Amino acid sequence: MVKSAGTAKPHGEAAKLSRGFGWLAVLGVILVVAGLVGLVYTGVATLTSMLLFGWLLLIGGVIGLLHAVQARHTNFFWLGVVVAALNIAAGVVVLKTPEATAEALTMFAALLFLTGGVFRLVGSLVVRGPQFGWTLVQGAFGLLLGILVLATWPSSSQYVIGTFFSLSLLFDGLGLIATGYGGRRIVGMVSDRLAGEEAGGTPGGPASKPVQPE
Repeated sequence: MVKSAGTAKPHGEAAKLSRGFGWLAVLGVILVVAGLVGLVYTGVATLTSMLLFGWLLLIGGVIGLLHAVQARHTNFFWLGVVVAALNIAAGVVVLKTPEATAEALTMFAALLFLTGGVFRLVGSLVVRGPQFGWTLVQGAFGLLLGILVLATWPSSSQYVIGTFFSLSLLFDGLGLIATGYGGRRIVGMVSDRLAGEEAGGTPGGPASKPVQPE
């Protein structure tokens, strides 16, 4: 009885781990579906991402303000109040004008792609290290992407943010599916090995010792 109770606990933990990895894979499937839907309806994905961004700023600002009030006797009180107020103001602006916010963020992203591509191109040509070809391709791709986004701005703001948001959901979902599937396989292999050892007896353990006649 002691042995069965002791071995039941590892099997129970393995079952919990397997269920946890299963739910992780289910979450990954949901994210993949959401990413694919967002790639089809990029305008809706852009608006949704802006609303989520605004609510995150607003909620984060309120939480930061509450923390600042709790720490009102410290030296960081006014800094916390200022940061919380800025987050709340930014969240309100984003929620009131999501289209204008998307245009501004699209412009900012295009400038980041443009400057990052230029720096990578110049750096790869000057340094010429072992990753010269890959860095050159990355720089050229970033530069081209920045030019394309800027050339079609502000109309590009209707799909650029949504496309990036949907791709992020898609790849995160694929990563979760791979993690969940791989985790379940590992847990299953370990459980099968433990079950085999219990059935045949571990070497040197109580089950493998011969019974000595009295």
